[in-house]
Amino acid sequence: MGKIYRHDAVNFLGKLTLCRLWNAAQLFASYHLTRWSGQAIQWGLPMTVSIEPTTACNLRCPECPSGLRAFTRPTGNLKEDFFKNTIDTLHRHLIYLIFYFQGEPYINPRFLEMVKYARQRGIYTITSTNGHFLSDENARKTIESGLDRLIISVDGTTQEVYESYRKEGNLETVLQGARNIVRWKRALNSKTPHIIFQFLVVRPNEHQIPGIYRLAKEIGVDEVKLKTAQVYNYERGNPLIPTLGKYARYEKTAAGTWRVKNKLLNHCWKLWHACVITWDGLVVPCCFDKDATHQLGDLKRENFGEIWRGTAYAAFRRSLLKGRDQIDICTNCTEGCKVWAE
Repeated sequence: MGKIYRHDAVNFLGKLTLCRLWNAAQLFASYHLTRWSGQAIQWGLPMTVSIEPTTACNLRCPECPSGLRAFTRPTGNLKEDFFKNTIDTLHRHLIYLIFYFQGEPYINPRFLEMVKYARQRGIYTITSTNGHFLSDENARKTIESGLDRLIISVDGTTQEVYESYRKEGNLETVLQGARNIVRWKRALNSKTPHIIFQFLVVRPNEHQIPGIYRLAKEIGVDEVKLKTAQVYNYERGNPLIPTLGKYARYEKTAAGTWRVKNKLLNHCWKLWHACVITWDGLVVPCCFDKDATHQLGDLKRENFGEIWRGTAYAAFRRSLLKGRDQIDICTNCTEGCKVWAE
């Protein structure tokens, strides 16, 4: 595993340019100057962007707006021409690009062509998938696209446990998809993508944590990451909250209610170095704004620089510095929250 991690690290470092490093330094400096001064100072452009290939999903996961079909915003697929124009604007400063916000990326028929374009622009590319579309053909195309990191959600080692959260999902389909990726990666003698099994720890599956490591090793997956789960209705407890406290984002109070472990300090690195772009061009603060309620700009009407340095973004950053606990999307956020995961 250590050698595999080195391959991924070397690949990532190979994407760095003087322009990207200088931009990252500006972001880091302005963020820490903001924390010291209490004034919203912003230099540079984002070094990471999450862009949404689609809002559609084949599963019905109970804590996901895509799975619940609960969006109030429009739904649809990211258009390739719009994506290319956006990347042409951002690529000089952008270090890595996350092809994920809501929905299942592989549902967008042009997804891998967009990955390939970002790769040509020298950007480190990441996506997260539920693994149901990794057919033999798609696995080969994924390797050929140059995708740098592939996160596959595997939230159980048996079908019964897996489908308790991944409603309407089929574990064997996911595992076969992972095998397809591993086989084509070897067949094409490719060092990418770095393949991760992501295990969302919830009460029904926490006893299967050792098993996911065995399964990953058996298939040839590069890494396992344990992720803590966000739930929406946690104040009175929730059957998804793990009994093992180190895997939970929430803790029980003396009064018997539950609260987020995060102290919600009035600063947020995400607001200084990253943002999210929806499939239809809306710019929102971060991945916790799943329904795009805090729209900071629209790339169909403005260029990105105008949005990033505009009045709406500045006002949002100032409001965060004054009271993060007053912003709805921040109250269930883990930024700065010390919970255990690997």
